[in-house]
Amino acid sequence: MFFPALRRWLGLEIVEISLAERVVSGAGAMLAMLMLIGISSWALPGMGGLAVIASMGASAVLLFAVPHGQLSQPWPVIAGHGISAFIGVLCARWVPQPELAAACAVGLSIGVMQQWKCIHPPGGATAFTAVMGGAAIRDLGLWFVLVPVLLNALVMVLLAVAINLAFHWRRYPAALQMPTDAAEPETREISPQEHERVVAAVRSLDAFVDVSEEDLLRLVELLQAPANARGR
Repeated sequence: MFFPALRRWLGLEIVEISLAERVVSGAGAMLAMLMLIGISSWALPGMGGLAVIASMGASAVLLFAVPHGQLSQPWPVIAGHGISAFIGVLCARWVPQPELAAACAVGLSIGVMQQWKCIHPPGGATAFTAVMGGAAIRDLGLWFVLVPVLLNALVMVLLAVAINLAFHWRRYPAALQMPTDAAEPETREISPQEHERVVAAVRSLDAFVDVSEEDLLRLVELLQAPANARGR
């Protein structure tokens, strides 16, 4: 009894990941980071480029280890980084105390990402870097938003699409999800009214749920399927 309770308290994942999945995740992230390191080093020679890469490394974890998650989808990645970089540049320019500017940049970025439905945790690191990343980054001003931040985010998304597409059990973005198993249990289509009930139930939690709408509806379909079909 103690171990399950401890597992829930610690938040240990109960889903087992195959060796193939782990290899693809690691190799995909490695290839993406090599390319982004080149872009950032070209745009910001020296330590400035390395500071930008830190937040992109965090994005690589999401896009290649959790490609179906809501936080990993193209809009959160691109808009999350772009908005956070923009806010960070403005805070660095208008708030004279660097520590306060960095704190404001991260806090404001979170609020705006929630409002624009583009929550992407590495965006907080991007906002922080825009303030505390050094003179080379501050000297770029708003150009920092375009190059390297938005360019890096766009390249990362395109690489994730291309790399994940090569493996039939992975999907990125989540909208490309297609059935891969002919023996998959048959499920009935969810009506618009049921769809609204699912969405309303999630909204009633008043908390961000890191699952795409497609996956959520798929889970509802599987739960509604006859028991004998689910057990085939």
